[in-house]
Amino acid sequence: MARTESTMLPLGTLAPDFYLKDTNSNNTFSFDDLKGSKGTLVMFICNHCPFVHHVIKEIVMIANDYRVQGIGVIAISSNDVVKYPQDGPELMADFAIENKIDFPYLYDESQETAKAYQAACTPDFYLFDNQDKLFYRGQLDDSRPGNGIPLSGSDLRGAIDALIYNRSLKEPQKPSLGCGIKWK
Repeated sequence: MARTESTMLPLGTLAPDFYLKDTNSNNTFSFDDLKGSKGTLVMFICNHCPFVHHVIKEIVMIANDYRVQGIGVIAISSNDVVKYPQDGPELMADFAIENKIDFPYLYDESQETAKAYQAACTPDFYLFDNQDKLFYRGQLDDSRPGNGIPLSGSDLRGAIDALIYNRSLKEPQKPSLGCGIKWK
């Protein structure tokens, strides 16, 4: 497994907009269409990455826990599907069904959205406040495939709670670690 860290986009950065097709619904959405009233979680994932497979159940639980509290949840796959056909849009829809992903799973065919977010790995997490400013970027928690640390989602959950309840975040924010995005 290649191990790539997040680039850690500067806090306060405005959410880059996008207009991408949702593989779950076949609709096309922008950031504004999907953002939440209290904030928005944007994550870069893909179908084949062992790091994503390791955390996908926790990601779905976080989405289910926080969407009802006003957090918009968006997943984006930006991998080159010529070299990695298992990450193609048809299989993204299958992956969503298999993993009970009922939030938008968008396909970034041009990779322009990943570049705008400076996404580097899967999974890569970005939490924006209700003014669309980056509030948190980094890891889900300290668990990685094979390291024996149980999944908790503690870092991301702590950031979402801080955002919702207007608390300060613990520092430093640790970068996510995963497979590098497969660039064209």
